[in-house]
Amino acid sequence: MQLSGGRLKLFAGSSSPRLAAEIADYLGTDLGDIELGRFSNGEIRVIINESVRGADVYVLQSTSQPVNDNLMELLIIVDALRRASARRITAVVPFYGYARQDRKTRGREPITAKLVANLITVAGARRVLSMDLHAGQIQGFFDLPVDHLSAIPILADYLQTRDIQNGVVVSPDTGGVTRARRLGDRLGFPFAIIDKRRPAPNEAEVVNVVGEVAGKTCIIVDDMIDTAGTIAEAARALMARGAERVLACATHPVLSGPAMDRLRQAPIQEVIVTNTIEHDELPPNFTVLSVAPLFAQAILRIHEDLSVSTLFT
Repeated sequence: MQLSGGRLKLFAGSSSPRLAAEIADYLGTDLGDIELGRFSNGEIRVIINESVRGADVYVLQSTSQPVNDNLMELLIIVDALRRASARRITAVVPFYGYARQDRKTRGREPITAKLVANLITVAGARRVLSMDLHAGQIQGFFDLPVDHLSAIPILADYLQTRDIQNGVVVSPDTGGVTRARRLGDRLGFPFAIIDKRRPAPNEAEVVNVVGEVAGKTCIIVDDMIDTAGTIAEAARALMARGAERVLACATHPVLSGPAMDRLRQAPIQEVIVTNTIEHDELPPNFTVLSVAPLFAQAILRIHEDLSVSTLFT
């Protein structure tokens, strides 16, 4: 992939160095020279070691664990670039944290997804590029352009190599029905729905399974795996109802708290995720797919003022 015209610069925060290097390789460019450190009291220190005046700059940073540090680092990098007279700054946020609080479900709750959108905007970003936001309406929380990529084509391409003959795509909750339908359409499979309730945050309880799963390969699809309670309980419910085997796939492998123990104990043959969040080591039954080519194409199209909509599908 070759860049044409203009000055494109890609800078990476500390959350996803391998993904950033992969994207830079696809673009045929080097990562920007940035120095990230800490003052003695823990405050984040950022120095941009090259000129960005008049440049079209992209800052890649997932707001994954440690969430607050990575979010603050993103804001400080964007602020530094704005003060260095970058022409346009695009925040490339493969995983957008604080997204689960996207509305008030009871009194005196915050809407953190909107708060983070405000912070990124005020810091100086003029565009946001992300993937599989927890809720699509988060795009409307920004008063600037948002390009919202999907990992469904990447997941579908991989699953087609598995030669699954009798499959069904399963949404682990009613909120993920559209995602399951899209993956099912690509694979040519029907979809089913897990009817669940949450007695407390990060806890899930399966109430019913809507759809035919007996004797089938069940593919659970979600936007993220956090503590893995939802995925693990869904897998058990599907096996209890006669499923032949269960595969689980998700865009964002958050994998916090008891997630790894739950996934080891769950009847899941394979867990398929992307590298929007990087992990140093994962169990053998994990398959990690790269989103670097998709993000590289999106960055190139934005830089050259071409349509990005073809990448959404």
